Amino acid sequence: MTHLSVEMLAADAAEPITTAGHAQLGIAVLAGIAVIVLLITKFKLHAFLALIIGSLVLGAVAGAPLDKTITSFSAGLGTTVAGTGVLIALGAVLGRLLADSGGADQIVDTILAKASRKAMPWAMVLIAGIVGLPLFFEVGIVLLIPVVLLVAKRGNFSLMRIGIPALAGLSVMHGLIPPHPGPLVAIDAVGANLGVTLALGVVVAIPTMIIAGPVFSRYAARWVDIQPPENLVPERTSDDLEKRPGFGITVATVLLPVVMMLAKALVDIVVDNPEHTVQRVFDVVGSPLIALLTAVLVAMFTLGRAAGFTRGRIAATVEKSLGPIAGVLLIVGAGGGFKQTLVDAGVGQMILDISKGWNISTLLLAWLIAVTIRLATGSATVATISAAGLVAPLAAEMSTPHAALLVLAIGSGSLFFSHVNDAGFWLVKEYFGMNVGQTLKTWSVMETLISVVGIVCVLLLSLVL
Repeated sequence: MTHLSVEMLAADAAEPITTAGHAQLGIAVLAGIAVIVLLITKFKLHAFLALIIGSLVLGAVAGAPLDKTITSFSAGLGTTVAGTGVLIALGAVLGRLLADSGGADQIVDTILAKASRKAMPWAMVLIAGIVGLPLFFEVGIVLLIPVVLLVAKRGNFSLMRIGIPALAGLSVMHGLIPPHPGPLVAIDAVGANLGVTLALGVVVAIPTMIIAGPVFSRYAARWVDIQPPENLVPERTSDDLEKRPGFGITVATVLLPVVMMLAKALVDIVVDNPEHTVQRVFDVVGSPLIALLTAVLVAMFTLGRAAGFTRGRIAATVEKSLGPIAGVLLIVGAGGGFKQTLVDAGVGQMILDISKGWNISTLLLAWLIAVTIRLATGSATVATISAAGLVAPLAAEMSTPHAALLVLAIGSGSLFFSHVNDAGFWLVKEYFGMNVGQTLKTWSVMETLISVVGIVCVLLLSLVL
């Protein structure tokens, strides 16, 4: 696990592009975010363009050279598109195959038949929690979106009533439960026991998912009562098909990348030697890119051919899947560019410097540091790494359970209030067809609930352990 944290720390350890003081950096952050929000809400400028302009304003106010600001933004955009963008594209292809073959209809029909209307949000948070265990948040979204949108439309649910539980399940897994990279890095940094952290993480995750998912979705659906965006809802084509794939093979196809990535995570934990042949093989097989690519290729047979598709129709389905996500890719990429500009300007280090004088409980201190860095940079990973590095010396005298709780406190803080500097914010906004205000009232509030409930559970556990 050490190699993972070293690689991630090195990736974020770039030389700052400005020598501005803390006050100037703080003003720059506020100015950049204000410009983005104003351009989108007041002037109706496309989010992709607003994020570019906001990044330039941030760099200018911070006193960074224009060329370095552009380089930072471009690097962040490129990294995000190269990683998340490819996964979104592969997920879109898998989702279209799932929809056009009738596989998504098969899953939705089965869920609607087996779960009552009241139980549907609970079913969604359970599915998302299981699927999200080994997956990055973005991968989980692209896998679940076709199912979420179809359940909402076919069951005549508000999209928030179904979507929020799914998002909550994915987000909690991503922030709190190993083998996700953030928790693994924090475990390594503070010297916590992985098994204890995993066990306590599940204890914290269950009430957190319930409150931020099915419970909060009741209120989110009242605040933002929207229907699934028509351009992203998979069309029901199974009525025109002579046959469609069975429920079992459809679910197996969707879960194939989940199983592949989970296998990689388990091998990483058991072998824990990056030079070992078995671990190197599973590092390739279980990478998100290979796992989703494999699932797409398998789906061409298990879904496409099972529905009677010719090679030509499969090719047309793949081509048709990529058009609707072009805007999503650009916006998510630009969100990554803005985040990288913040990081390279030294905002994360500024927060660390300011927080050194805080005199409070170690668990609460770790949470507050992670919250502040998350708010400033938009990156849960940067928040986790930075906070873990700062409080790691304090973990030396901690018991095994309390060291695990320190990891969970950091993870909880790293999820606080996702907003316009977070690429995930734009991903959710575009997939669910919301405007900025609606996304803040639903997704951002949900993330804040996860963070607050998470730290409350951690503090309560610290009293009895």
